[in-house]
Parts: sequence; C-alpha cells; structure tokens
Amino acid sequence: MTDENRTPDSYREAGVDIEEGARAVERIRADVRSTYRPEVLGDIGGFGGMFSAKFADMDDPVLVSGADGVGTKLKVAQLLGRHDTVGIDLVAMCANDVLVSGAEPLFFLDYIAIGKVTADRVGQIVSGIAEGCRQAGCALLGGETAEHPGVMSPDDYDLSGFCVGVVDRPDIVDGSEIREGDVVLGLTSSGLHSNGYSLVRRLLVDGHERELGLPRVDFGGRSLGDVLLEPTRLYAKAILRLLDEVDVKGMAHITGGGITENLNRVLPKAVDARVHRGAWKVPQIFEVLRRAGELSDDELFRTFNMGIGFCVVIEPAEAPGAASLLREAGETVVEIGEIVPGSGEVSYA
Repeated sequence: MTDENRTPDSYREAGVDIEEGARAVERIRADVRSTYRPEVLGDIGGFGGMFSAKFADMDDPVLVSGADGVGTKLKVAQLLGRHDTVGIDLVAMCANDVLVSGAEPLFFLDYIAIGKVTADRVGQIVSGIAEGCRQAGCALLGGETAEHPGVMSPDDYDLSGFCVGVVDRPDIVDGSEIREGDVVLGLTSSGLHSNGYSLVRRLLVDGHERELGLPRVDFGGRSLGDVLLEPTRLYAKAILRLLDEVDVKGMAHITGGGITENLNRVLPKAVDARVHRGAWKVPQIFEVLRRAGELSDDELFRTFNMGIGFCVVIEPAEAPGAASLLREAGETVVEIGEIVPGSGEVSYA
C-alpha cells in the first residue's frame, strides 16, 4: 500500500493538528484579554463566554445583535499573506450595524473556518479581531477556530462574527421621527471597507497579482494592496458620544448597496434623502474602479460606499454642534444632503 492510500491512524494524520490549535490559543490569549470589559466573567478557554447583564442605568434594556463576515476581501489578504487587518473588518461590519439602533456594542464572538491551523496565522487574524473590539469598546468574549482539511485548501480561511449591544428602549434610534428639512451628515470611510470586492477583484486584482505590492503614484506611494486591505472604520465611540448629547433621528451603516440601498432603510415612507454627490471628496480608489470598469455613477453609488461609511440624520439646528462634536471625536464629517418629500428613497443632486 502506498503512503497516499494508507489509512490515517491519528487525527493529525487526517489533517487536524490539535497541538497546533492549542498553540494558537496561547498565541491569542493576551489579545483576547486586552478587550475585556468589567462585565466579562471567566476567562478564555471556557465552553461559553459569560457577560453580566446587570444594566443598572437602564429602565428597559434591549439587546441588539448582528452577524456578518468579511467576504471576498479575504482573498486579497491571502494573496498578500497579510492577515492582521481583516479581523478589524469583521468586527466593524457587525458592531457598526448594531450601532445604527443606538446600541452600545457589548461583546463579540468570532468563527474562523480554516484549511490548516497555524498558530501564527490564527494569531494575526485574532489580533485584528481584538483591535477591532478595542476600537468598538466591546469585549472579545469567545470564538471558534475550525480546521477543515479536505474541504478547504490549507491556505484558505473564512471569517464570520456576531456582536451584541444594548440600548434603553426609550433611546432606540429607528428613523421614525425623520421629517422634511432634516439634515444628513456623512462620516467618511477609510476606503472600500468590506464591500464590492467580487467586482474589485475582477477589475483590479485578477491577472495583476504581481502588481499588488508595488507603490503607485495615484495612491500617494501606497500600493494597491495597501489600499484594498485598509480596514473598515469603526464609528462606535464617536457615535455613542454624539448620542449622549444630541437627539439623533436616524442612522445608517453604508455597506453593500452603498448610500442608495442603505440610507433608505431608515427613512419613513413619506420622505426621501436627497444626497449631493459633490459634497465630499471621493477617495481615489473609486475613481480607479470607475475607469477600470467604465462604471456609471449609479452603479458606483449602488455598489460602493464612495467615501461615506456612516450617515446620521438630525435636525438642522443640531447639525453644526453635532458635526463639531464628531470631529472632536476624530471623525471627518460632511453635510451630504437633506430630507425632502418623497416615498422612502435616496435621490441624488
């Protein structure tokens, strides 16, 4: 019997290395603990993460949950062998969604499906997840790393995550109070975030893999790989500070579908959001995509965030103070539009 046909006589020979998995847990222990909040009970390694639900400052606490992944942006990370930023994307995609309801992100859990566990690669991924949790102010409460030999190639992996937040019921932000004349503030994105990468890869990556690491003049000396792996921005700390001081009527996380298919989700049926496309500077990566695919404005704004990662709808009198507060919290803020009579859609001017 040849070595290829010999029946494996251990789990390791079947493709799952338990010892390497244990080394991976040790590698991530400090990163996980760095995210802990006072409400976390227990430590890494238990069968379930525990989090105290004693919200003394709330009359009627409501839990808000969200689950998401990173999508095919992971393929770019795998091509470049850079795994320390996609974890930030994973947390951001979930925590920013939870934030839209006015909820404070409390804790996060991850699931890593991987062809072959190596402690270093898993450590890089989880270090990014921990950094995302620190930026969002939530605890990395637990997770699972599942090795899938024979199902996934050794270098392949996929990520998914789950975030839970809390908001007092009277403070839920749902868009129902949005009225004609209100202002739309846009918080700028850090780039593509984690959406549209199937199109991005087709236009800019496939067939150009060797060029990903080369510095480019149009990106100010950065490489295309640097730009494509720029992690999704987390808005939690700035928005939570805003909510403490200003009456926010509606919010939207601008993900797949762009402003067109996300801002409309918080609009009452009697109004539209009219967005001024020239109100902010569109990052260069979107112009590169426009030229590479000969894409129309409608296609671009329906696919990508176009430089706006989060929207806030607010009364006109509150807008200057809100923008100032958000800038003090580190955000770049632009008044991008207003609420007009309509039917719950986004239009452009």
